[in-house]
Amino acid sequence: MSKVVLSMFMTLDGYFAGEDGTFIPPQWSDDMEAWALEAMEQSGHFLYGRVNFEFNKAFWETADTDPESPAAGIAYAGQMNAKPKTVFSRTLSGDPGWNTTLVKDDLPGAVARLKASNEKDLFLFGGGRLARSFVELDLIDEYRLLVRPALQGKGMRLFENGSRSIDLDLVETRAFDTGAVLLRYRRQGEA
Repeated sequence: MSKVVLSMFMTLDGYFAGEDGTFIPPQWSDDMEAWALEAMEQSGHFLYGRVNFEFNKAFWETADTDPESPAAGIAYAGQMNAKPKTVFSRTLSGDPGWNTTLVKDDLPGAVARLKASNEKDLFLFGGGRLARSFVELDLIDEYRLLVRPALQGKGMRLFENGSRSIDLDLVETRAFDTGAVLLRYRRQGEA
């Protein structure tokens, strides 16, 4: 059975987006690219909330067909487009495209079915609301938090006051040449 991996970029003071929800990307390098390729190989299915899904679809979908696309030169663009995806949304309707299934309700049931039917891990690139829902429903098996060397001061935080208490084991730390650090945790006692 696969596990759900939450993979998020955040600042040292815990922000993953600006006040208006705008994604603030980390500084990128060959070292970061190698890490992204490793994560791509470990993933079998991507999980998104609507806003992050629409952002990623617009960025990646044309990489294979449009040489002017900002994603055209990225080594794993083809894998991003080919991997199956699930978008959790109450407002989307119809076929979302981009090799994606739409789930409108029963988040825990949908996640259980996906975990049972996938050999590789399910990577949650969520967005704030979906990631917080997964945390509150205790659906995350592993946290991969890429902390970038910045203090943002305001914006959207992944963990808010009142979040559930969950004990975790540190599995890996990894420093990158950009000054970012990967903190990888699993639920306490799980291998």
